[in-house]
Amino acid sequence: MTASVARPTASVQETERLGEALAPSLCEGDVVALIGPLGAGKTRFVAGLARGLAAGARVRSPTYTLVNEYAGRIALVHLDLYRVAPGEVEALGLDDYLQSGALVVEWGEKLPSARRADALILDFAILSEHQRAISANAAGDRGAELLAAWHVLLAAAPDLPATAWPGPEGG
Repeated sequence: MTASVARPTASVQETERLGEALAPSLCEGDVVALIGPLGAGKTRFVAGLARGLAAGARVRSPTYTLVNEYAGRIALVHLDLYRVAPGEVEALGLDDYLQSGALVVEWGEKLPSARRADALILDFAILSEHQRAISANAAGDRGAELLAAWHVLLAAAPDLPATAWPGPEGG
């Protein structure tokens, strides 16, 4: 696994902008595993990915539905494993989702290691009430390509004005 430095964010908008900037790099079959506690910004990052893929729908946490699909340049398959036991993940039909679009998984640490073998892994941390940090790691060749795209976007990402983060239900 190749490590990356942590990128602090100071607002919901900045976290979404990072997702939006990464979106053009995604292809069908890609896996992005999101790791971090409730309220760390995972769902907000996915909202940015959806905007960057030209998906017109409002992104909501799929905690209770498990999977939300958003049509755009490529399909964005947003999976939330918070309520799923690790042994139940494969029963969700991940192969079908990977054939139809990019799979972005909240609570990605629950994905079987084979599913993370070629993934971009983003680890979200809460630094303070208003600040988060996102660290990136990669597994496999495709994960390394996405990590390289992550490094490029971090070098080019403009700082957005900070606004308060919502409570844990915000993502």
